[in-house]
Amino acid sequence: MNTILGILVFYPFLGGLLSYAVGRHQEKYRDYLAEFVAVSEFVLAVILAWMCGGRIGMENIAQLHIPEICGLGLDFTLDGFRVVYSMVAALMWMMTTLLSREYFRYHGNKNRFYLFLLMTLGATMGVFLSADLYTTFIFFEIMSFTSYVWVAQEENEPSLRAAATYLAVAVIGGLVMLMGLFLLYDAVGTLEISSLLDAAGACGNKDVLYAAGACMLVGFGAKAGAFPLHIWLPKAHPVAPAPASALLSGILTKTGIFGILVVSSNLFLHDKTWGNLILGIGVLTMFGGALLAVFSIDLKRTLACSSMSQIGFILVGVGMQGMLGEENALAVHGTMLHMVNHSMIKLVLFMAAGVIFMNTHALDLNKIRGFGRKKPLLKAIFLTGALAIGGIPFFGGYVSKTLLHESIVEYGGGHVMKAVEYIFLFSGGLTVAYMTKLYVAIFVEKNARAEVQRKFDQTKQYMNVQSTIALGGSAALLLVWGLFPRSIMDKAASIGQGFMHLEEAGHVVSYFSFQNLSGALISIAIGAVVYLLVIRRFLMRTEGEKGRKVSKGVASYINAWPEWMDLENLIYRPLLLQILPFIGGVVSRIGDSFVDMAVVVLRKTIYTDSPLPHERPEGNVFTENVGKLLNGWQSLGNRFWNRGNPEDKNFVHILAVKNEEFKETNTIIQRSLSFGLMLFGIGLVLTIVYIIWW
Repeated sequence: MNTILGILVFYPFLGGLLSYAVGRHQEKYRDYLAEFVAVSEFVLAVILAWMCGGRIGMENIAQLHIPEICGLGLDFTLDGFRVVYSMVAALMWMMTTLLSREYFRYHGNKNRFYLFLLMTLGATMGVFLSADLYTTFIFFEIMSFTSYVWVAQEENEPSLRAAATYLAVAVIGGLVMLMGLFLLYDAVGTLEISSLLDAAGACGNKDVLYAAGACMLVGFGAKAGAFPLHIWLPKAHPVAPAPASALLSGILTKTGIFGILVVSSNLFLHDKTWGNLILGIGVLTMFGGALLAVFSIDLKRTLACSSMSQIGFILVGVGMQGMLGEENALAVHGTMLHMVNHSMIKLVLFMAAGVIFMNTHALDLNKIRGFGRKKPLLKAIFLTGALAIGGIPFFGGYVSKTLLHESIVEYGGGHVMKAVEYIFLFSGGLTVAYMTKLYVAIFVEKNARAEVQRKFDQTKQYMNVQSTIALGGSAALLLVWGLFPRSIMDKAASIGQGFMHLEEAGHVVSYFSFQNLSGALISIAIGAVVYLLVIRRFLMRTEGEKGRKVSKGVASYINAWPEWMDLENLIYRPLLLQILPFIGGVVSRIGDSFVDMAVVVLRKTIYTDSPLPHERPEGNVFTENVGKLLNGWQSLGNRFWNRGNPEDKNFVHILAVKNEEFKETNTIIQRSLSFGLMLFGIGLVLTIVYIIWW
C-alpha cells in the first residue's frame, strides 16, 4: 500500500515523458498512451481506497518516506480526506483527458499539452498526499509551473498575458509561502502535518505563528483564487483550453484550499481570531465572484468568476470551523462536501463549455446563443451542473450549502453574523441568476442571426462517442452523488472529517425540513428577481455593440462592468511595475547619497588624513627607491662611459608615471567588471518585468 502512494505521484510524470516521446513520431499512439495513464491512475486511486477498507477515516493509513531528495526527503501519507481527493483528482484527469483528443483535433502544440497535463497530475497528487509542508511546497511549486503552460497554450496575446499574470501570482505567492515555512519551522521545529497541532499548542510565541500563518495564507490563497489574489482566475480560464479550465477551476484551486485547511486545522484549531480572518476573506470572495459572474458575457469567464465565488463559500466554511470551536461539525462537513461538489460541478460545466467552443469557436453569449436548443443530451448535462451549483434541492450543491448556512445560523453572534448570513443567501441568489442567464442564452433563446441559428439546429454530431462518455459519465456521477445525501454525501464527509480534527459527526441534519428548504428558496427567489429585473432589463440592449440593429425583439447581452475596475490594471501592474520601482529608486538614491555624505564627514573629522613626515610628491616607496638607483647609475654612466652623449632622465618621475598608468589600468578592469555585473542586474530586472508585463 505504501508503494502505491509513490506510484500515484510519480507514475504520471513518467507517463507524460513517455507520451511526449511517442507523440514526436505517432500522435495517435500518444493520445492512447495519455488516456491509458489517466485511466490507470484513476484505477490505482480506487484500488488504494478499496485496500484501505474499514480504515478509511483514520490518520496515517499508509506512509512513504523517500530520503535524500531536496535535502530533507519527501514524505507522503494517506487518510480519509486524502483518499477522497486522490479519487476526485484522478477522476477529473481521466474525464478531461478523454475529452482532450476531440478538443485538440485541430489545435497545435498537442504534444506539449499532454506532457504538462500528466506532469501536473503527478504534482497535484504530490500536494494532496504530502505528509509535511516541505513536500507540499515542492509539489505546489512544480504544479504552478507545469500548469502555467496550460494558460499559455494558444500562444496569442490574451493567453500569454493571462499566463504571465498567473505565473507572477504563483511565484510571488510561493515566495511568501516559503517565508512562512521558515518562520513556522523556526517557531515549532517541525513541518510534519500530523505533528503541527501539538507543536503549535506548545509554542509560546503566538505572534510568530500568526505571521507564519499569514504568509502561508498568501501562497495558498493565491492558488485558491481568494480575494484579493483572485486576479489570475477570471483571466486564465477563458484563454486556457476547456479541459485545462476544468482542472484549473475544479482541482488546482482545491490544492490552495488544502493548504489553508492544513494551516487552519493544525496551527489555529478552534481559533476565533483566525476564523474571523478566513471568514472575512471568504465573504468578500463569495460575493465578489458572484457579482463579476452576473456582469460577464463570456461563457468560460462567467464559470471562472463562479469558481471564485464558490471558493468563497468554502472559505466561509473554513472560517466557521474556527468560530464554532469544538461544535463545528456542520462547518467541517459543509466545507468538505462543497469542495467535492465544486470539483465535480466545474468538471461538468467546463467540459460542456469545451463542446460548445469546439463547434462554435466562440464563447461570447451573443455568438453562441441558441446553440443547444435542439441538443437534449448537452442540455441535460449542462442543466445538471447548473442546478447543482445553484443549490437547488435534490442536487449536491444544495446539501453542502445547507450545511454551511446552518453553521452560520448555529453560531448566531448578533448583527455581524446576520450580515454574513444575508450575504451568503444573496450570493447564492446571484449564482442562480448567472446560471439562469447562461442556460437560457445557450439552450432556450434563439440566435440573433437566423442563418446562424439554422446552422446550430442542423448540427447533430457535435461530439464523438468518447467525449459523450466523458461528459455523460461525469454528469451522471454528479446527479447520483446529489440524490443520495445520507448514504453517499454524509459518508464522504465523515471519511474526511478527521483531517480537520473532528472526532464526532454531530447531530443529523434534516436536509429537506422547511427550515433548511427556506434558505434555498430565499436564494432562488433572489436569483429570479436579479435575473428578471437586473440582467434582462439593464444588462441587455436591442443594439449591437457598434450600433448594428439585431433581429426584431432580440436583445444582446452587454458587459456593463466598468473597464477601469480591474484590480490587475488598476492596482497590481502599476504597483509592481511603476510605484514600487519608483519608491525603490528614491530610497536607493537617498541611501547612496547618505553613505557618500557619511564618508565625507568621517574623512573630514574622525578619519582626517595625517601628513607623512616625508610625504612623496609622486609614486611610492618602491618607485622612489628604484628610481634613485637608476638615477645614480645614469650619473655614473655620464661620468665614464657616456661622457660623449650624456643622458638627463628623472627615473623617479618615470616610474611614478608608470605606476599611475598601471593603477589606472586596474581601475578600468575593475570598473569593467562592475559594469558587467550592472548589465547582468539590469538584464535580470528586465527578464522579471518581461514575465510580469507580457
